[in-house]
Amino acid sequence: MIKKSITIFLIAILTSPVVIKAQQANRFFPEGDLVTTGIYYYPEHWNESQWERDIKKISDMGFEFVHLAEFAWFKMEPQEGNFDFKWLDKVVGLCAKYHLKVLLCTPSATTPTWMRINYPETFMMDGHYIRAENGTRGLGSIVNEKYCSYVKKIVAEMAMHYGQNKNVIGWQIDNEPGALPDYSPSSQEAFRTWLKNKYKTIYGLNATWGAAFWSQWFNNFDQVIIPNTNLVGWWGNNPHALLDFKRYSADAQAGFLDLQADVLRGYISKGQFITTNYTAVCTGSDPNRTKKLDFAAYTAYPNGGTDNIGELGFRLGNSDVILFASEYYKSVGGVSGVMEIQPGPVNWGSYNPLLLLGTVRLWLYHSFAAGGKIACSYRFRQILYSAEQYHAAVIQTDGVTPSQGGKDYMQFMKEITELRKQFKPGAKMPAKMAERSTALLWNLENYWSIDRQKQTGQWNTWDYPVKFLSAAKSLGAPVDVIQETADFSKYKFLIVPAYEMADSALVKKWNEYVAKGGHLIVTCRTATKNRNGHFWEGEAAASISSLIGAHIEATDMLSPYGKGDVLMNSNHYLWNNWADLLVPDNNTTVLATYDNQFYKGKAAVVKHRIGKGDVTYIGVDTDQSKLEKDILRQIYKDAGATTDDYPPGVFVYWRDGFYTALNYSSENYTANLPDNAKVLIGEKVLKPAGVLVWTE
Repeated sequence: MIKKSITIFLIAILTSPVVIKAQQANRFFPEGDLVTTGIYYYPEHWNESQWERDIKKISDMGFEFVHLAEFAWFKMEPQEGNFDFKWLDKVVGLCAKYHLKVLLCTPSATTPTWMRINYPETFMMDGHYIRAENGTRGLGSIVNEKYCSYVKKIVAEMAMHYGQNKNVIGWQIDNEPGALPDYSPSSQEAFRTWLKNKYKTIYGLNATWGAAFWSQWFNNFDQVIIPNTNLVGWWGNNPHALLDFKRYSADAQAGFLDLQADVLRGYISKGQFITTNYTAVCTGSDPNRTKKLDFAAYTAYPNGGTDNIGELGFRLGNSDVILFASEYYKSVGGVSGVMEIQPGPVNWGSYNPLLLLGTVRLWLYHSFAAGGKIACSYRFRQILYSAEQYHAAVIQTDGVTPSQGGKDYMQFMKEITELRKQFKPGAKMPAKMAERSTALLWNLENYWSIDRQKQTGQWNTWDYPVKFLSAAKSLGAPVDVIQETADFSKYKFLIVPAYEMADSALVKKWNEYVAKGGHLIVTCRTATKNRNGHFWEGEAAASISSLIGAHIEATDMLSPYGKGDVLMNSNHYLWNNWADLLVPDNNTTVLATYDNQFYKGKAAVVKHRIGKGDVTYIGVDTDQSKLEKDILRQIYKDAGATTDDYPPGVFVYWRDGFYTALNYSSENYTANLPDNAKVLIGEKVLKPAGVLVWTE
């Protein structure tokens, strides 16, 4: 009976159809507010006598909501089945007193000690089959029936208590959900259930996994275990099985979030939104697998002691973090925002430098400029004890003095208040930007597949699509990161970077987009496999040969010190990462050729016309990305679109009638403003970490 109940439960959370669709997320954010600012506060860390002082300080600094209860399960349910919200009631009441809204969080990421003592089976197992324990975040087995039952109880109790509170604006589910690998008995059973639902027969699984290789054949689903690289080594693991494990883990994570969202919706008002905070660089959870969130938010930590652009880069952070996340997470509910942003030095970087003055403000404006509706920071007070003592906050260790990040935040909030006065509803994107409308097609499954078999240590799987987003932004294009289900026709340009797995339906959709006048940019490592991760029985990337008007004869990779040369328009570009040798069809134009190696003269980049549009195939990957940027510039130009040319680290956005320029570089940047420009924030010359906002 126990096994049967577990199976029913797993089927429900992993394969259930959509019952409640996410609401239109825009309605939670009045257009004229532009962005709503908030701060994480952990009253359970501080003496109750300081709570009112802290809440008043939050209000005085200009924050608009307070983020609460994320890791406080132990305090809301100190003993199993005994719930206590009196302390939280007091804090929520203080927020109301000082005109602050509240964003509540479900505490599923940090289980109380009694859970470990009473139900050790509720924790996941690592790849050595060692059981996790409480004491850090995110180690509960999210497919364990007992664990999920207790999560549902605490979420229901919270929702019943605060679901109709008019001061509560929304709910964050869990914390940085990562779809961590779980090898526990509960997860093994859930994985088999997932496989049965997907493949129906064991033959289907064996065929997809290529189980005839190295005698991996299964006679029934009961023989299947989660593929474990920890025990059989890198070579001993089946890439197709590992891909399915990634898919299962992401589905389980999405099901766990939706499970909590379903509980919340049974009690909360329609005015309260439901979201979660994925990490900006998220390689496990797939936000587009969730069905019940109103929108997805993200956490952003751009600086962890790494070199970036120029000599000041290590103090300014990596612009790619917010650049990609701010567009990617809009694909869930149409809006997004930063739920947790770095307020200063952190405690986990390779080293933890002071940030350049104004850097936190720069990051906040980046999220805002990209359309962010929420700008929230972790956290209000720097804690005096435990694992994150050295993690900065907006208030220093004395409990009252703002840090530099706090000062940056205060300036940002004051300036947003002024921008709200300048807001004019109904603003339309300027024509020069609209004519460059661009989408970047991205799918986390392709990351999983390629990162398993990179073929060269120089291939950066996560950064590869980001570099195309960065290149398009440097040319002044507005860029959305979209999924396959999106309407491609909304965009004049569609970039498809290293989209390894494809099927005939997707290739047909690409063809139709081009035939109707779209400009498609496809890169190496696209459609080299089918959806199962198998090569085509034919030439490399056989499914897109007619689309790109060329055939991939072979692929080359050089050593880290190798200097491959590509020639285009009399310009030379170095490469050593990846090179497809292309044989173009008769009606295909060669844009660039290899200019050294034994295959000198072979095509590297080609362009093929279909109907009213065209396809450009970029078969080479360069480190500096200058080739890729020059190709994009020419594509925009040939299509009749003008371009800008911003230097590395400088980004210009338009939203709601406001232009925003951001400078992540180590050099001053002088903005080229039109005569009719009205500067609202900043100066024409942007220093490093500088921000400029203007209207036309």
